[in-house]
Amino acid sequence: MALQWISGTIARKHVWSEGLFTLSIRCPGVGQFESGQFLQVGMQLPDKHLHRPYSVASPHCDTLEFFIVRVDDGELTPRLWALNEGDSIDVSAKATGGFTLSHTPEAETIWLLATGTGLAPYIAMMREETIWQRHKNIVLVHGVRFATDLAYQEELEQIQARFGRRFHSIPVISRAEVPGALSGRITTAIENGTLESTAENSLAPSNSVVMMCGNPQMLDDVEALLKDRGMNRHKKAVPGHVVVERYW
Repeated sequence: MALQWISGTIARKHVWSEGLFTLSIRCPGVGQFESGQFLQVGMQLPDKHLHRPYSVASPHCDTLEFFIVRVDDGELTPRLWALNEGDSIDVSAKATGGFTLSHTPEAETIWLLATGTGLAPYIAMMREETIWQRHKNIVLVHGVRFATDLAYQEELEQIQARFGRRFHSIPVISRAEVPGALSGRITTAIENGTLESTAENSLAPSNSVVMMCGNPQMLDDVEALLKDRGMNRHKKAVPGHVVVERYW
């Protein structure tokens, strides 16, 4: 079935660092969706409509956020990077995807693991009340290469101020030593215990559910570590502890 498009307008472009940005697109008419789902974003070229799926970094509303990294040899992201406020952009009328809280089992602690722009769906979730009503503790883990790859830091600090020790935001930086961040990869922080000690929570099947979004190598490696702890992929027919979203 052909995609239906909403003609949107860039309401705001926020640059976090060179090539890392958030586009806020005013696109009234997009159908109701759950935080964690994705929409197609793109534009009409002379010979084709060029578009890609992006998780929405905001709950459903008339102006939607998309957290994007420019891929210099890519077809679409350099064009998105070149857009400015007032420019036109297309957004699909209907969202899809099952990476949502309604497809995630309940637990005392929910671990939100991301690399890169995989942070986007969690920003949307944390702006709504559902996740705070369902889970006593929320641990957000964001793996990046450098400190400049971090985003939404001011908003995360505001969430910390509001919820106190119920919320932990833990950056994990692989290519630099940065005060206040764990060093290495997310897998390193799990294996050496620093992730759990920093979060003041145990990562165990008795009290935890894990959502993961981002680099496929991280997803595979972390899923293997969790399986060793008795935490398996959650399925409708076979309930588990791990819910995964693959970007590619």
